[in-house]
Amino acid sequence: MNLNGRALYVLDKFLLISFVALLFTEEIAAMRLVLQRVKSASVRVEGEIVSSIGPGVMALVGLHDNDTEENVKDCCKKLLAAKLWENDSGGQWRHGVKQRNLEVLCVSQFTLYGTLSKKNQPDYKLAMRAIPAKALYSQFLSILKESYEEDKIFDGKFGAMMDVELINDGPVTIIIDSEPLGTPASDA
Repeated sequence: MNLNGRALYVLDKFLLISFVALLFTEEIAAMRLVLQRVKSASVRVEGEIVSSIGPGVMALVGLHDNDTEENVKDCCKKLLAAKLWENDSGGQWRHGVKQRNLEVLCVSQFTLYGTLSKKNQPDYKLAMRAIPAKALYSQFLSILKESYEEDKIFDGKFGAMMDVELINDGPVTIIIDSEPLGTPASDA
């Protein structure tokens, strides 16, 4: 192997090692939604109904500790564009909530970023802390209302112990993560 070939070999190895190290040290920020197509859904706090919807989507909303407004905008766009219903011709997966004029019930849920410790105890260190999460979650709701119809967007009570009831339609459940910061959006 000549000097140029050896230099390229060393550079290739260096880049591969750097990439692997980046994978294990770089924190990924990705907001997470769990969407469920529902016939109805409601949220109770201390026995009182605080929100309820008819047909539509119930969205569990988890905020990662590093999420930003860009993650929020990405998830709002994906939620409202998710094609979870058939069209009038019977074509599967052709209509979203906006096309069907349906409602959305959002429920803040920091446990979506929970992991289990070695002792199998829940650990929520990846979830955003309460004060910044409340502000970003409020921003998420505002963007949804601006992007759709304000009277079609509902939510539970941030930080409260909630009883969530729903009747699944299908069931259809989709997990959506925002595009992690610094990665190109895919069309997949």
